[in-house]
Amino acid sequence: MMTPVDPHAWFPQFYGNPAIRTLAGACRWTISGQIGEETPGDPVRPPKRKVPIDVRHLLDGCSSSCQHAGPLRGAFALDETCLLTLDELTTAIPNAANTAFYLQAQTDGVLVLDIEADCPPAVATDLLRLPASLYSELSMSGRGFHLVMPLPKNFHDFPVAADKRVLREEHGWYELLLDHWSTFTRQPVPAHIVARGNAATTAPTFASIEDLYAQLAVNASESSGASASVVDTAEDMPDIPYSQAIVEQALARARHQLRDPGDFNHDMSRWEFSVLASLHGWMRTQLRAYSALGVEYSAGETAWLLYKAALDVIPARPKHSERRNGRPFLLDRAAALVADREARSSSAN
Repeated sequence: MMTPVDPHAWFPQFYGNPAIRTLAGACRWTISGQIGEETPGDPVRPPKRKVPIDVRHLLDGCSSSCQHAGPLRGAFALDETCLLTLDELTTAIPNAANTAFYLQAQTDGVLVLDIEADCPPAVATDLLRLPASLYSELSMSGRGFHLVMPLPKNFHDFPVAADKRVLREEHGWYELLLDHWSTFTRQPVPAHIVARGNAATTAPTFASIEDLYAQLAVNASESSGASASVVDTAEDMPDIPYSQAIVEQALARARHQLRDPGDFNHDMSRWEFSVLASLHGWMRTQLRAYSALGVEYSAGETAWLLYKAALDVIPARPKHSERRNGRPFLLDRAAALVADREARSSSAN
């Protein structure tokens, strides 16, 4: 007879951790899984990608109306529509390779320090020495780390930063997750790495999570505060007058003039938003020209045009398979850019 799987026995540091238990009751837990099909190199159907999945759909099974490839689809809502509590997830899928939680720092009272695999060892060791860590583990690669930390006491001293989803170090070596998915491996940090940190005699770079947060928060850029959700985009691209000409003319202007990811220390999220901003700037000329002919473009239509142009110059990456506000990630980023520019324009008038 096969012995029943007991994740609590396998990962006692995770399931018995007080900080994890405070998050366990929130209905924001799932697993990260592969969605899509194995179609490498196919620009129409991207290859399989690991994303937080709609775990309730996985458990209930597909219906006749499902059109996604394979048994999995990405989580599109951050509540019981797609997700479970940790105890429900553990009971339903005890042999899961990971767990994923959507963190909301301001209400959860904690944040996650995500130390990337390419972070220099000396920097990573220094971060692992931060006092007041509530939980720590290895990352998915086995070469990075996740630390659950209490919400900094100075969190609201930086209102611009407090409204961000992520605060990233300039080289991308580590980041603070504030309103974001965090995938937990449940694998403890090896003893020799812990010992190396304990043996360090030099003064730590950061005396506390407050120090670390302040350094990242002070550089957070101001935004208009406009939300992408205020821009209404249809499920499918509407019939937009002169759409092909507008996209082609914006791309013609953009060729060889877009900034390089290296200008952003290869932080792809920042680079992509800069590309959207540049494309929007060039596209406005075309929109104004056609508006002079009596054609009016809504914010949603502008977002769709921007999205179509962006697909031509931004390489696909796993993040793009996620959905935000019920639409593709890059379309939502385009909507966020349009919302921000319209808010800025309104405040200037």
